[in-house]
Amino acid sequence: MKEILTKLLNHEELSREEMKQILIGITKSEYPTEQITALLTALQMRGVTVDELLGFRDGILETGVPVPLECDRYIDVVGTGGDRKNTFNISTTSCFVIAGAGYKVAKHGNYAATSTSGASNVIAQHGVKFTDDIDQLNRCMNDVGIVYLHAQLFAKAMKFVGPIRKALQFPTIFNLLGPLVNPSQPQCQLLGVANLDQMRLYNNVYQKLGIDYGIVNSIDGYDEISLTGAFKVTTNQYERIFQPADLGFAVARPEELVAGATEQEAKEIFDAVLENRALEAQKNIVLANAAFAIQVLERGNISLDDSIAKARESIDSGAALRTFKRFVEYNS
Repeated sequence: MKEILTKLLNHEELSREEMKQILIGITKSEYPTEQITALLTALQMRGVTVDELLGFRDGILETGVPVPLECDRYIDVVGTGGDRKNTFNISTTSCFVIAGAGYKVAKHGNYAATSTSGASNVIAQHGVKFTDDIDQLNRCMNDVGIVYLHAQLFAKAMKFVGPIRKALQFPTIFNLLGPLVNPSQPQCQLLGVANLDQMRLYNNVYQKLGIDYGIVNSIDGYDEISLTGAFKVTTNQYERIFQPADLGFAVARPEELVAGATEQEAKEIFDAVLENRALEAQKNIVLANAAFAIQVLERGNISLDDSIAKARESIDSGAALRTFKRFVEYNS
């Protein structure tokens, strides 16, 4: 670690393999807290490179619990978090709309860090019990079309740095890793980022990983398509700025996206969207995010209008709600 810290003090970059071995060393308690703190601080001050991020990703996946799913093609929809907008569970709701449209989804998530309700909060509110039973996960994927992977069951390395991250009270490389450590390693991902610097970083990461991806950012700072104004989308096929009107949607007001003050209020919005009784803006936001995810799954071979139509049919026909109810039955 002394050599590693000397490199960082000399403004040198670390290799992917070096970072992987550091992460493995952290899980073996090879380094004192002070050295890990110095490492995370130095990386944050300089800015993390693509290979450094991928190295820590490799280490987390190697030391964690793998989830081999018997499915050829599926997607995860996730945000980096940290935009401090306290939106309702847009990504999670979108996942059930996507599954209701006939696609496969492996949603990776955790409890809320900066908002009222994270993916695990809203899922648990419905009585779902999280599992790392691979057979059960595969049965659920085959029969329902969607599985939920609660991060704490799989990324064993995170518990070793939890107290340090809490004490530092500023974002570290670990805040960037959440979207990259889905233990099933999906071939497709729709990622929401809070700023354009993150969009560039993850764009380079996904290109190195060789997966089909879409990265979205609302220009006014949401880590998802908020429809509150212009938003940018980068995929394997294109990079473009959209306006809500380009999708046939009205501009949403920020207050229409808020999760509320309690987990129960966030759960009510989640239920309202799937039951097709939500505010128009709430439904439209879910349709927009689901539609771009469907485009990723389809490798851009269907139009955005057709993707929106598939997502809309999933809600309007009740397919999304039926999928969620089956999911709850399977996992309660």
